[in-house]
Amino acid sequence: MIDVVFVIMLFFMVMAGAMKTEGLLSGKLPGKAVDAQIKTPDLEVTLGVNEDGSVTLNEEVFDPPTSKALPGLTATLQRLKAAADQQKDIVLVAVQAERDVRYERIVDALNAVAKAQIANITFAATE
Repeated sequence: MIDVVFVIMLFFMVMAGAMKTEGLLSGKLPGKAVDAQIKTPDLEVTLGVNEDGSVTLNEEVFDPPTSKALPGLTATLQRLKAAADQQKDIVLVAVQAERDVRYERIVDALNAVAKAQIANITFAATE
């Protein structure tokens, strides 16, 4: 019995020497200096994509559901971006798509956001 214990102990001693230790990853956590550089969005708008194909901006419907280019939405987003740039504000667009909406319609809405050159976008799914 004691021989088995010594063999097991010898096995673990040999394996402990062969184990690689995890190296330290160098990185900086956000602190006061980093937080001062990050600016929070000043203007947040909600872009809704409904199941019937309608697209809303802050619950205001733009363009018919059959319009692929969404010219009214694009023009409104471009005006919003221009006004925010003039005031040196950051625009955040929160895209809320219903559960059963066609992906093609979401892409149409995102194309309108891209044409307005808005880079800050978040996504959410609604029932």
